Amino acid sequence: MPKSQTSHTVGLLLLPHTSLSHYGQIAELLLHTNRVLEYAKYRLQLISVGGECVLGRATTYLDSEGVDTLFIIGDLITPNEADSMFERWLVQQTKMGVKMLAIGTGIHPLANAGLLNGKRSCCHWSSIEKLRQTFPEVLWSHQLFEQDAQLMTCAGGASTTDLMLAWLAQQQDLDMAVHLSEWFLVERMRPKDTQQRIPLKARIGTSQPKLIEAVTLMETNIEEPLSPDDLAYHVGLSRRHLERLFKKHLDSVPSRFYLQLRLDKARQMLRDTDRSIVEVGMACGFSSASHFSTTYRTHFNVTPRQERGRATHVESAPSWNHSVVIQRRLD
Repeated sequence: MPKSQTSHTVGLLLLPHTSLSHYGQIAELLLHTNRVLEYAKYRLQLISVGGECVLGRATTYLDSEGVDTLFIIGDLITPNEADSMFERWLVQQTKMGVKMLAIGTGIHPLANAGLLNGKRSCCHWSSIEKLRQTFPEVLWSHQLFEQDAQLMTCAGGASTTDLMLAWLAQQQDLDMAVHLSEWFLVERMRPKDTQQRIPLKARIGTSQPKLIEAVTLMETNIEEPLSPDDLAYHVGLSRRHLERLFKKHLDSVPSRFYLQLRLDKARQMLRDTDRSIVEVGMACGFSSASHFSTTYRTHFNVTPRQERGRATHVESAPSWNHSVVIQRRLD
């Protein structure tokens, strides 16, 4: 791993409702990177909004030293009150070229300051609809994290580690990210295009038990898909009635929704296991390798073989040198 003696000052700005889990994931990964590099590459500075944080007293943002990168750390869903002075300070930091990574509700002050307008940004799935109404100029996504030239946003929770591994791969190299994932027993490094798994009940509520039952049947019958008629029979509805429910609540038809479930499962298996492409296709309900390959390419714009071969995927970003999105099977 390359060793450069230059230091990088990282501000860890803990909002009033910061998750200690988020803070711990970030700090541990940075401190262990220093141990691997055998010098203090990353200098951590604990910052607060009003002088207090979940860890006790901390330097306020107005009194903090200059940083190269600023992590704005919140929890999963608790918003903080708007603070115009703090938001103006964030705008000033952006103009000074500070890179920013917002974790969980750390996106709120950035959105209030207008720094997310026109940018793809993500948040926890439970907050996205409210945020779309409050900040309609932001391009909210259901991905685990998003990268912009000067800004990264993350849904929080376990995806904090995914964001950190991608950022550290860009900061150091891929080998460092792989080492960190192995050291901290991370089963796999999920790329940014991984979608958050949103519970069906959260998407449609509990008032549609037949629809939830139908989707559950789909999820438990991936290898041998049920026909539309069989699916309707098992949930006790007519096929036409079931199609209406899917269209109304999921904006899809049963066959298309079922196919998407199978293809998502196939992509996960291609990325996370060493099973052959033929085996993956069969396990996801495709009767032939050619049918599987054609359908996969139509939906994802890559063939299963290309998906299997993409150990890493690198995207250029204007101000981040190379923003690296990692996908490597570690099994």
